[in-house]
Parts: sequence; structure tokens; C-alpha cells
Amino acid sequence: MPNNTTFKALLVEELTNKEFSKSIVSRNISDLPDNDLLIEVHFSSLNFKDAMSASGNKAITQNYPHTPGIDAAGVVISDKSGTFSCGEQVVVFGYDLGMNTPGGLAQRISIPADWAVKCPETLTLKEAMTYGTGGLTAALCIEKLEKMGATPADGPVAVTGATGGVGSVSIALLKQLGYSVVAFSGKPEQSQHLIDIGADEVLHRDDINKVNDKPVGRPLWANAIDTLGGDYLANVVKQLKPGGAVSACGLASSPFFSLNVLPFITRGVSLLGVDSVYIPLKDKQHIWQRVATDMKLPNLDELSEEITLEQTPEYLDRFINGKVVGRYVVNLQA
Repeated sequence: MPNNTTFKALLVEELTNKEFSKSIVSRNISDLPDNDLLIEVHFSSLNFKDAMSASGNKAITQNYPHTPGIDAAGVVISDKSGTFSCGEQVVVFGYDLGMNTPGGLAQRISIPADWAVKCPETLTLKEAMTYGTGGLTAALCIEKLEKMGATPADGPVAVTGATGGVGSVSIALLKQLGYSVVAFSGKPEQSQHLIDIGADEVLHRDDINKVNDKPVGRPLWANAIDTLGGDYLANVVKQLKPGGAVSACGLASSPFFSLNVLPFITRGVSLLGVDSVYIPLKDKQHIWQRVATDMKLPNLDELSEEITLEQTPEYLDRFINGKVVGRYVVNLQA
């Protein structure tokens, strides 16, 4: 347990230009940046971006030693800005947390006050982190589709990277909202799990690419949520029904893709970019309220596994090795 001056944290250190170590260490409050808001972190979660930071990806984190963790939920210790009261429960995701600012895989964080939002009363701190960046991104993807006019009556929604954090929460949320879901995954052994959380059909992710080099494919899905990027994103677009859209939010396969314009000008489909990092604070507050109300899932525990801070080095490696299933919630008080 932390005290007034020291706390436990995951620390990533650079050993050589290509090697990085991950260890749990004791840190001092003085090691944190001097920001307005000091938070005792109760729960965090793991995301692909955390794994990239922990593996030394300089596009994510420029300077080491560093504590990753782009999510945090906890209790306010002090706030020099006067925005929050001592003891108030808050959640933090996005901005620079866990990138170049010490992140949520620690029992204390110090951040600007305008990075935090009050935790909705209908969510516990653990539930908030079961969503976390992955779940909030899923909700934002669905809301983008809704703004384009998507309804359950339009037909099935394709979800790529279905076993990952964004994919699995997307499936559960879509099912709750009445949509039919086709889940695409490279882990056939997880098919029953995907059905259990809401998928109506599970296909191998490589089925998406059977369209090959054709400029367009058969119109199969009304809309889609893509977490993979690369050829998967390009070929999802080619197989959308007229007027459909895909919310693109990930690059697990590749940040690059090649696509012709025919799907856009012959079927009127749309490619929607989804950002969960730098969206305005009012939009973050809005989407938190949605996941606390009409998007609150009754089966959150089925979507996540609770782990301790000491387990995070092993679990972060799962992201790099393609072994992720669902969401991982980190209990910082265990």
C-alpha cells in the first residue's frame, strides 16, 4: 500500500538502444511532475499503446525511465486548481497520460486538472477501467456510426480484431443496442467466447481479404468497426453495403493501406476516423455518461480479467505477442 510519500509503480528502463526492462519499483511523490491534480489510483487497465510504450517504442514514449498507463481511475488526494474536491472519484484517459507523462500503472499520478472527469455515479472505479480507453473507443466508434444514420435494421456490423479490448467491448455494446454482429478474429479457439459476449457469427479475419485485388467486393455488411488497419481496413470498405460506414480506430495490423475510390463513388460508403486521445473534454464527459447509462453493460466481468500491478509485465507482453483476449483491469490496491 502507498503512504504519503512513496508508492509502487511499473518502471520501464532503457538498457540499450534495443532492450528495455520492466519492473515494479517504489517511487517517491517527488518523482512525479508538479501538476495541479494528485490522484491515488485504484484501478488502471492495459492497452496496446501501453505495450508499445513498455517495449520502448519511441513514437509513443520518447524518454525513459518511464511509467506507462494511458488509463487511471482513483480518488483525488489534492487539487491546486480547485476543480475537484479531496476524496472525489475521477477517471482519466487520453491526452499525454502514460505516453510522456508518468501513467496509470502506478499508485499515484500527477496531472493537469482538465485531463480528469468525474466518475459517473452509476459506475464503480473498476467498472470504469473495464471500459477504459478500449471501451470508450468502442463507444465512440458506435456513436460515429449512429451519427451517420446507422440502425440495427440496416443489417450486420462487422468488427475486426474481435478478441481485443476495443473489439470485444464493441461486440457487447452493439448486441445490447440491438445490432447483429459479425466478428472477425485470428483466434478460432475464442469463437465461443465471442458468441457468448454477443457475436451472431464468427469468421476468420483472413476471410476479409478474400476479395483480394478486386476494386469492390460483394456488399456484405451494413457498417463496420475496424481495429486492425492495413489490408483489413481496405477490404472491409470494399465489402460495405451502399451507404455504409466503417469506424477506423486501430493499426494492430498496419498503419498503412491502399484503396481505390470505387467503393466511395459507386456505393457512397464512408470512412470515419475515431480519436479517443485528444477529443474535447465535453465529448469525453458525454461518452462517459453514455457508457454509464444506455451503453452500460450488465456483463462487464465477462469482458475483463483483473490482475495486479506485479502481473503487468507479463500481460503487456501478450499484446506484443498477439495473445490478448478482452480487457485487462489492473488493481493498484491489491
